[in-house]
Amino acid sequence: MIDCENKVIDTVATSLRAEYPGIFVSSAYEPIPPTFPVVSIIQIDNYTYRRSETIDGVEHQAVTTFEINAYSDLVSGKKEQCKAIMSSVDALMQSLGFTRKGMSPREVPNADKPIYRMVARYDALAGTNGQIYKTK
Repeated sequence: MIDCENKVIDTVATSLRAEYPGIFVSSAYEPIPPTFPVVSIIQIDNYTYRRSETIDGVEHQAVTTFEINAYSDLVSGKKEQCKAIMSSVDALMQSLGFTRKGMSPREVPNADKPIYRMVARYDALAGTNGQIYKTK
């Protein structure tokens, strides 16, 4: 299996931590994060790109999809904070070679306080050589 998950998470998390001191970045869903703002970076899909697979089943590229969630609990300005974080995420993901497939606000289920959430999905082709290529 071709897997670029660590590269993507490390790159995005390092940059976000430098830009937003105190931000909590995770590679898993955190039902009770220790601090806000929070960003989760989760690889939600990875499958063989059939056009680059050899006749004997050797994988040369994989389609990979990431879902990124940003959460803010500010009393005032939580929407703006999420949008700013997601703008940074968007620039980072595009610089890595990913294409944004959607970005929108979403509800936070079972939250005991008002939390704003934005969700984005990105996909790309990951090659055996470590390169990431844009999808069409």
